[in-house]
Amino acid sequence: MDLNKKIEDIKKELENDLQNAKNGSNANNSTLDEIYVKYFSKKHGVITELIKELPKLSSDERKEFGPIINDLQDEYKNRIGHEKILQEKEQYEDPTIDLTMPLPPKESGYLHPTTQVIREMNKFFRYHGFSVFEGPEVETAEFNFRKLNLPEDHPATDLQDTLFVTQPEILLRTHTSSVESRVLTNYRPPIRVVIPGKCFRNETPNKTNSSFFYQYQGVVVDKGITMKHLKATLELVHKFLFGEDTILRFRYKYYPEVSPGMGVDMQCKFCKGVGCDVCKQRGWIEMLGSGMIHYNTLKSCGIDPEVYSGFAFGMGLDRHVMQKFGISDIRKLYGGGLVYKY
Repeated sequence: MDLNKKIEDIKKELENDLQNAKNGSNANNSTLDEIYVKYFSKKHGVITELIKELPKLSSDERKEFGPIINDLQDEYKNRIGHEKILQEKEQYEDPTIDLTMPLPPKESGYLHPTTQVIREMNKFFRYHGFSVFEGPEVETAEFNFRKLNLPEDHPATDLQDTLFVTQPEILLRTHTSSVESRVLTNYRPPIRVVIPGKCFRNETPNKTNSSFFYQYQGVVVDKGITMKHLKATLELVHKFLFGEDTILRFRYKYYPEVSPGMGVDMQCKFCKGVGCDVCKQRGWIEMLGSGMIHYNTLKSCGIDPEVYSGFAFGMGLDRHVMQKFGISDIRKLYGGGLVYKY
């Protein structure tokens, strides 16, 4: 194609676009911005592509057409900028616009990953008939230990594990089971509750442990509750959170407040069971402890264990969050570092 004709065609098309932007019903800066991008974007702008053709021309053609194309670029860049100024001026002079009215606040940021998972799990359990409870983070030894079948000499009550406010009775709760004991003491069966919340222990921080962490407690008490109800509940919630391909492993484990106790491991989502730093080369990550509520626990909370049975589970919620969002270090969840994206 003749280059002169190509330049003239571009000028006609550009003039037509500017006229439509000026007279059209949707005349605004966004339309002018679209015109600017169409002709001057660095990758695919029409005039930009024309400039890229110059090195392919002969020396005489470059001398002839180089100044023409540069003038074309400068002229229409200035035209578009001038049109934007005029449109902005008309907008500001519009008597129907109140320039003193504050702009709506910009939406920025997201909910913390832990908050997102808690809300997602609350939604799941509410759908299945559970109530959501909260309880005090500063707790008594009575509700944190004694009612849960943990005697005074149990290792979990040692100062090495527990952060005491006033030793030996007032402490920072070491698990959300403390709220479980309050619920069992203050309410009568049938009971179906979940309890999300923060817990505290004297731990050395590493990739999977912290001195404070979140748990998600579940408690069910009624007539005829068995281990199969517990297992089905845990399978449902994990597949809800992580997908139908989630693989769980159930194994016997001792917990004083339940009998029998059951540990639940999930195949590591980072390495698919091969072994990595997150799962400590095991291929599995321990997600929670659970079991049938102990006879003594029910009795100490005022529920007849000869009539009622129940199950309880306590999930390490931070590990669920890490698996769901691909976070390899628990310290990243609460380190306080901010990342701004513009």
